[in-house]
Amino acid sequence: MARDDRGNRLDVPRDDRPALVRRPAYDPEMFGNFAEGFARFMGTARFLAYMTVLIIVWLLWNAPFGPDRSRWDEYPFIFLTLMLSLQASYAAPLILLAQNRQEARDRVSQDQDRETTARAQFDMEFLAREVAGLRHGMGEVATRDFLRSELRTLLNDLADQARSGEPTTGAPGAEGLRPP
Repeated sequence: MARDDRGNRLDVPRDDRPALVRRPAYDPEMFGNFAEGFARFMGTARFLAYMTVLIIVWLLWNAPFGPDRSRWDEYPFIFLTLMLSLQASYAAPLILLAQNRQEARDRVSQDQDRETTARAQFDMEFLAREVAGLRHGMGEVATRDFLRSELRTLLNDLADQARSGEPTTGAPGAEGLRPP
């Protein structure tokens, strides 16, 4: 990448306008973080306490029984009204910006939750099909319990034959399988 003697890239147009005419750099993420922090602070009891103290001090200082020479906002307190209106006019858009950012984060989180739920449902359906296939396949396979029950039956039959005095010829039902 080619650069001039001041280190500027040559493939990017220069902005020769004076600094006062150029648009200031704007980082929307930084401003959004500021708005969220401000909105979060405005929603606290600390902010309400600070505002209450400020307004009480303002009213007491500018009340008729305060110092005469240093009053800056006398009785109808027009300047206080202006300051509170100014604060509200800045606070409302900052709070809305913070809410919009939170809504966007919630939307992303909901999308991720929806994808996770769909994936989990797909996995459960797959496992259900696998278990059904295993059950179907196990219907044709001798299980351990089945073999145990058959061996117990055989053992009981052998014990019954030994008690009755009959000669043991092998497994029950194997009489026709004896060699001649």
